[in-house]
Amino acid sequence: MKIDPILGPAVPELGWVPAPRYLMRRARIQHLMNKMPPGRLLEIGPGAAALLVELSRNGFHCEALELSVEARTLSQAVIDGFGRDIPLHALPGEQWQNSFDVLCAFDVLEHIEDDRQALAQWVSWIKPGGQLLLSVPAHMKLWRAGDKWAGHFRRYERESLIKLLQDAGLEVEIFECYGFPLTNLTEWISAPIYARRIVNNAHNDEANRKQNNDRSGTDRGPHMTLYPLLRSAPGKWALRLFDTIQGIFINKDLGSGYILRARRQC
Repeated sequence: MKIDPILGPAVPELGWVPAPRYLMRRARIQHLMNKMPPGRLLEIGPGAAALLVELSRNGFHCEALELSVEARTLSQAVIDGFGRDIPLHALPGEQWQNSFDVLCAFDVLEHIEDDRQALAQWVSWIKPGGQLLLSVPAHMKLWRAGDKWAGHFRRYERESLIKLLQDAGLEVEIFECYGFPLTNLTEWISAPIYARRIVNNAHNDEANRKQNNDRSGTDRGPHMTLYPLLRSAPGKWALRLFDTIQGIFINKDLGSGYILRARRQC
């Protein structure tokens, strides 16, 4: 286990390494959280908890809510491996109302059928004046096999997502469309791979979705062979270049994901 300054935490021995989309999103998260004062932070659906490890090292008092047993097991192994004290919850806490300075949910909301109800619950856990950091996949026109493999219900459009946030009592401070052009390309290239990996039992669609959904944040099988290239000097140089490019187009609607920072209204 190690933390690379460009790639962040990686645990190939546990079968998890950062994917290009994750790295493009991580770069924008770092930008959105720059100069944010440390406080009590809850991440919904942390996957392998790699980001939580970094946030904890930056002074945030981190906790996580993870419903998937598989993801929780991996997260705990990663947290323990990096020597961090981060509570992992299988269910929401009874005393969470108005408790967190920051709530993070990165590529989680699209997995929930009733996203409006879920968002309202999340907002109720944030202190008045506290902040939500959220990412979701963008543009239904980009729907591919990777979305079905991950158990998504939808991808989002800018205006409807902003309205959803406002209806939940949030004031959007920063709204970005990230990833262009790298994540657009990688989603297109990986679609045939994910199409072959989709769990598809014709007799139980809900069970299929749950199985696909549970593994989406932890299964890095398609990326394990790519990781040696990413961590090479040329790979890191390319990632920095793509991060610079996505920054140029961040206010255009060209990327494959939305990421935002919003404040709970008092």
